[in-house]
Amino acid sequence: MPPRRPQRAGAFPKAVESPAQKNHARSRLYAALDLGTNSCRMLIAQPRGNQLQVVDSFSKSVQLGQGLESTGKLSRAAMQRTIAALHVCKQKLVRHGVKHMRLVATEACRRASNGRSFIAQVKRETGLQLDIISPEEEARLAVISCAPLVSPKAEQVLVVDIGGGSTELVWLDLTDVPERERSRAIMRLHAGFRPTGTDKPVAKVVDWISVPLGVATLREQFQDVEDDAARFALMSWYFEEHLAAFAPSTQQQPQEGFQIIGTSGTVTTVAASHLGLKRYDRTKVDGLQMTSSQIDSVIRDYLTLGPEGRRTDPRIGRDRHALIMSGAAILQTMLRLWPTERLSVADRGLREGLLYAQMSADGLMLEPK
Repeated sequence: MPPRRPQRAGAFPKAVESPAQKNHARSRLYAALDLGTNSCRMLIAQPRGNQLQVVDSFSKSVQLGQGLESTGKLSRAAMQRTIAALHVCKQKLVRHGVKHMRLVATEACRRASNGRSFIAQVKRETGLQLDIISPEEEARLAVISCAPLVSPKAEQVLVVDIGGGSTELVWLDLTDVPERERSRAIMRLHAGFRPTGTDKPVAKVVDWISVPLGVATLREQFQDVEDDAARFALMSWYFEEHLAAFAPSTQQQPQEGFQIIGTSGTVTTVAASHLGLKRYDRTKVDGLQMTSSQIDSVIRDYLTLGPEGRRTDPRIGRDRHALIMSGAAILQTMLRLWPTERLSVADRGLREGLLYAQMSADGLMLEPK
């Protein structure tokens, strides 16, 4: 399946329409739910200056896309697991009295022939209305969630969001944006990849792409390959083939002033392994900078461990061990194409982007300084 990207040069995602009404009450709660190919995750938060104060959260591996590669449909068992998780989310929303929310589904529901009927089933059984968002919107939300991690010295920024069913890449050019404005210029993309009606500096989107391969779907493509190292090499090669249409992939990029920001369970797991964490600590991982050589060292360690060693490695975790090598193959491909001494690890993503977009649209989120 070819990657999805703009139909023409200069094509940009449309702005998110926030369902919330305009209000400047600082105590109001917002919710964001991300139903992906592998996980169902939700945050309930309120704005605090230019930060989010998390009130409650939920995360569950539901494997909604299990078997999707071979059947083209969501299985009954996967849908039942997911609806059970969504019932828990609904209870939390009711308990906190949340009125302002954005609940979205991504690649699994986009691709499945019964994806829209499943969304209707979710509405009937839980009362929750989920929107199946486009790859363009998914990419943009991932970008704005990472804005606070952008270095003032970065002139070229690549944001990589490795999901369960797809991987989004967005290349930003900040050359014409003053150093002190660069993080804020990216945050302003909450109004769209090409916002209008502002005279403030905005990040230029050079190109973006949504590759229909994530940690779950890439693993399924090569699950019949028994040799661990061969499977890893094939996954990396196959993913690279899907980047041929991404404009920056054909250019030699200078390392000076270049930053990659990686947001996904893969990147945070690699970071935790690099730090030797046996118990995950977000405060140590989010914002950590790693070099290409440090990441390569962790991936080589994973290959040395083999499937059984990875399964029992406390740094990887039981929910991640089966998917870590497909994610590592994607990550290694990025670093082979664009070596960098500055990969920033982001323990944030679509949910935070959804919250930023809602709060910014309601005038409740201050721009980062």
